[in-house]
Amino acid sequence: MICYGPTVLDLVEDLVDAYAEVFSAPPWNENEESIQRFQYRLCNDTERPGFRAALVQSGQGVDGFATGWITPESLPDTPTYARIMEQLGPQRVAELLVGALELDELAVRRHARPQGVGRSLLSELTSDAPLGRAWVVLARRAAAAVASYRRLGWHEVPSLPSSGSELMVFLAPRHPAVA
Repeated sequence: MICYGPTVLDLVEDLVDAYAEVFSAPPWNENEESIQRFQYRLCNDTERPGFRAALVQSGQGVDGFATGWITPESLPDTPTYARIMEQLGPQRVAELLVGALELDELAVRRHARPQGVGRSLLSELTSDAPLGRAWVVLARRAAAAVASYRRLGWHEVPSLPSSGSELMVFLAPRHPAVA
């Protein structure tokens, strides 16, 4: 199921529960405070242009979800975007990321992982990405997530030689720059 804008907040408690289960485990080890920040972020993110969420539900609540939005031309002033800009350079950020669907969160509860829920969520969320353009930034230390995206056909954007970072930017399989 795809939700657009604030309608996703009808399920905010289930989303926070799923987020907590996934991101309190290694390698993220998020604490209660950062889990509560997710709830605050989600409420704000629903107001971003192009915000959408893909959800998979069962009798146990939300088994998994993915959120994203359209990357604005003027990137927000955050440390993550600054590192991405440093790693790729302004020209590649403009060409590859601006106007594309930016995947923000992907969380799949442990019991749902063997069922292909993550693959389904990515496929559903990116199915209507503008011209197939979608991207995600991952922490290098999240080796299992990095391996999963590679296995699903996502392509890493090489960093500029002068930059070094713990972040990795991946383009979706249908992104025109991948061809």
